[in-house]
Amino acid sequence: MIHNRSVPTDTILAHVTCADLPAAVAWLETTLGFREHYRYGDPVAGVQMHLGDAWIMLNTVRDERATPAQLGRMTQSLTIVVTDVDRHFERATASGARIVEDLNETMYGERQFVVSDPDGHHWLIAQHVRDVAPEAWGATPAKS
Repeated sequence: MIHNRSVPTDTILAHVTCADLPAAVAWLETTLGFREHYRYGDPVAGVQMHLGDAWIMLNTVRDERATPAQLGRMTQSLTIVVTDVDRHFERATASGARIVEDLNETMYGERQFVVSDPDGHHWLIAQHVRDVAPEAWGATPAKS
């Protein structure tokens, strides 16, 4: 596989539509600790950011793309796995972010919280705290 420094992920690169890219970048840096990798366009049309190994591409609203806030409903949720969810929760609450789901531990072994950004995207921040078999909490694994 070729290593590409412009798309430094081997799994998935979520594209997130934002009404105001500079404001979205500032919110993600301040609230969740993301770091900007690059931006392009004048005015800015796209920004790639990361939090550890989690990468996202922010893009602008267009005729065919809108934010959840513009649509009036949630369109997806983005999950970011971190090593210290408590620190991220403290950072998010200190920044005044809107907490959608308070910090909690799930039956499937995650400690997590959900925050909503100004565009209405839901960000689920999680830390693995227990190894739980899917069958233990009611899931049915696919047969291999």
